Amino acid sequence: MSGAAAGRDRVGPERRFTGADLFDLAIASDPQISPDGRYIAYVRRSNDIMSDRAVASIWLIDTRTGRETPLAGRNGDAFNPRWSPSGDRIAYASTEGGAPQLWVHWMGGGEAVRLTGLPTSPSSIAWSPDGRSIAYTMLVKDEGPKLGSAPANKPEGAEWAEPLEIRDLLTYRADGQGYIEPGFEKIFVVPATGGAPRQLTFGRYHDGGPLSWSPDGSTIYFGANRRPDWEDDPVEGEVYALDVATGSVQQLTDRDGPDGNPVVSPDGRLIAYLGFDDVSRAYEDNDLYVMNRDGSNIRNLTADWGYNPDGIAWDADGRGIYAQYDIGGETRIARIALDGAVRDVAEGLSGGGLDRPYTGGSFSVSDDDAIAFTGGTATRPAEVQLARAGGAARMLTDLNRSLRAVKSFGEVRRIATRSSHDGLEIEGWLTLPPGHVEGQRVPLILEIHGGPFAAYGPHFSTDNQLYAAAGYAVLSANPRGSTSYGKDFANEIDKAYPGNDYFDLISIVDRAIALGIADPDQLFVTGGSGGGVLTSWIVGKTDRFKAAATQKPVINWTTQALTADGPAFFGKYWIGAQPWEDQDAYWRLSPLSLVGNVETPTLVVVGSEDYRTPVSESEQYYTALRLRGVPTALVKVPGASHGGIAARPSQSAAKASAILAWFDRYRTGWTRSSAPQE
Repeated sequence: MSGAAAGRDRVGPERRFTGADLFDLAIASDPQISPDGRYIAYVRRSNDIMSDRAVASIWLIDTRTGRETPLAGRNGDAFNPRWSPSGDRIAYASTEGGAPQLWVHWMGGGEAVRLTGLPTSPSSIAWSPDGRSIAYTMLVKDEGPKLGSAPANKPEGAEWAEPLEIRDLLTYRADGQGYIEPGFEKIFVVPATGGAPRQLTFGRYHDGGPLSWSPDGSTIYFGANRRPDWEDDPVEGEVYALDVATGSVQQLTDRDGPDGNPVVSPDGRLIAYLGFDDVSRAYEDNDLYVMNRDGSNIRNLTADWGYNPDGIAWDADGRGIYAQYDIGGETRIARIALDGAVRDVAEGLSGGGLDRPYTGGSFSVSDDDAIAFTGGTATRPAEVQLARAGGAARMLTDLNRSLRAVKSFGEVRRIATRSSHDGLEIEGWLTLPPGHVEGQRVPLILEIHGGPFAAYGPHFSTDNQLYAAAGYAVLSANPRGSTSYGKDFANEIDKAYPGNDYFDLISIVDRAIALGIADPDQLFVTGGSGGGVLTSWIVGKTDRFKAAATQKPVINWTTQALTADGPAFFGKYWIGAQPWEDQDAYWRLSPLSLVGNVETPTLVVVGSEDYRTPVSESEQYYTALRLRGVPTALVKVPGASHGGIAARPSQSAAKASAILAWFDRYRTGWTRSSAPQE
């Protein structure tokens, strides 16, 4: 049920976008077009006011008539729809009845049948070419390490403490997952009409998706790190060929780097895949490669392209490969020919989330090269769109029509400037308060993206629209280190983050002032994750901002490297050494080193189950600010992970409201000689 359905005791519609409106939002994702291009199955994620969460259902669109019908998700979440090769069935995962299981829906009769009763969730669903089998990956649980035991003489009816928890994995917990259950991801196959699944891969390493069948159904290609030291090398990966009949596995690639995402050409002769050479930099663009099915004759199709291909799919004739990529904060789909020629075939993709304006989206391709994708605008969340050769894309859904009919959203404008550091062009997007009058200066919130290897663009954002509805202009900038501007731009911060990105952000704030929009005496700053790092760095460098809100930041790189869920990655790739090898580098790049300079009232926000930038990072900063006498408060979002801090609508709205209240409290500033304004 939506918030609007519950009703409100007002004399007229509220034109401003409010926190309550988050319950009325829906977004399209994972659009899967049928082989003949007639239908599109997609996942609709809608916020439910009763459960305070997004619920996922699968809907079907007739591309000829535009008619939409629900397919799955009435009695539990439904997701990952995948068409059979003939288009007569759709496989999907659903939580109907409890844990996620594999289901199949028959298009002709409309019946749906549960195929599996699995102990853990299936993923990477892939039909065999003859439609008789479905492959998937699943976690196979392991007993885990054992050391001794509790006494054996437990009296009947006694209530003893829980057993000891013993862990021996390098990464023993993961954000959004919690403490990791012992076990390994493996590949299975199950008859498409039901029956006992068969495990195809074995061993103490993870065999992951996506999975791609050879046209004759004899082989499944996948990417994995099957080396004995897989825990210590988080970037390594190779492409493998799995013989479905015998279970034998052949390694097809061999280099230091993450080769993966294999996709077989329609005739089965070639395999396309993504990867790069690992040179221990924090960021690399993927390249698109093709090789013969036996691993010979490897060719790099994008060596001189300069962008990061993703989500690859072959075209119908096997002469080119579709890939989505980001450019200047926006997402497009390109067709990359086997000779390396590149041309765009669709633009305007979105779907990176709702709370902030990240790039994103996804697509699929039919047998006649029609492309279904998710795309929206700066004032419209992602919808399902369809692009056919030679024609403009059509938007097939209007998931938020009732909300858009009554709400006034802030206009979003592109803004750019040269960095004061070295003249590098820095781009961003400025969200204006609804009804903004030209020439009127308004308070400005600098809102910094995370990653830091990510990008903002002209995409819908609930946070930005809530801030704009409260009268603020919101500046979403892409400083050096951001993706979508080439790997050289991204690697400007390699082993130097945070650093010169500070000058980029200050320069684009100055540009907003020069345009006559931002009030230079009413500047505020916030950001999450990498944006929290830079927020904390900024207030350690300047007192220009009236107040700040650092969200889920890294404050101390030593503790981050040893407590976060990527211990094999952060030290080697971001800092270039381990803490005991170069403590000076760790301290030099830690915002905690600048806390002695901070005079800006700074709110600290974090999810209580954040394992990416652990809660202890935020707690360190909060305590340091309190010890220094700087106004601060610690806001924890109960039950929230790093990636899920805005997952529940009530918490997302409350978090934005808390940040606005903090900024409003210090609109007139603060000095040590005056008490905080109430």
